[in-house]
Amino acid sequence: MKKLIKPQRDLPLNDWDGKVSSVFFLPGCNFRCPFCQNSALVLHPETEKTIPFPKVKGLLERQKGWIDGVCITGGEPTVHNDLANLCSKLKKMDLLVKLDTNGTNPTMVKELIERSLVDYIALDIKAPLSEEKYSKATGINSKTLLTKVKETIETLLKSEIAYEFRTTVVPTLHQRDDIEEICRSIEGCRKYVVQKFRGENTIDPAFSELTPFSDDEIEVFVAAARTFLPNVATR
Repeated sequence: MKKLIKPQRDLPLNDWDGKVSSVFFLPGCNFRCPFCQNSALVLHPETEKTIPFPKVKGLLERQKGWIDGVCITGGEPTVHNDLANLCSKLKKMDLLVKLDTNGTNPTMVKELIERSLVDYIALDIKAPLSEEKYSKATGINSKTLLTKVKETIETLLKSEIAYEFRTTVVPTLHQRDDIEEICRSIEGCRKYVVQKFRGENTIDPAFSELTPFSDDEIEVFVAAARTFLPNVATR
């Protein structure tokens, strides 16, 4: 991986519960979720500032003592064939590594787990696991990719690695019944997070005009999830 999207300079406290992390944004994605806030990163990665890994390494070395690890997000990190190499470099720096993924590359996820190259995985479940609803939420009509998402979900359910499943709830895309359907498909999971949508710089400009769900409406989704799962949080 010759270039990386420039890491976030401010140290976020909400990307990894209980950890302080630097965030790497990797370009490109195989989904086109209409509500995605990283539209330039997904559609026009060449317009984003990039930085070679040696400079990234220098920044991380200066942050030592302040951060616990690195959160690798995107875009979709697993579209990069050399992701394992990046994770290996970070682990050699004695940093914890968190991966944000859409779950469409189960082979790579398994490799990262088996080689102990990641410490935490957050898998975004975009919608109930039906072809129609997933296509609407991801902007891609692909039965093959949905099958891969299901495989990654099963991998995490059976794994010993720390993980969470999470869903960004979006007006026009999600209702209480959708959350219930998702939670039925992941019963037994360790953690499920309901995330609040923010309409900024979305791939489909119409979604930037949507009013996010209110806190009370979010609590309805959380209550629905807790009917099936014991560990539910909001973010």
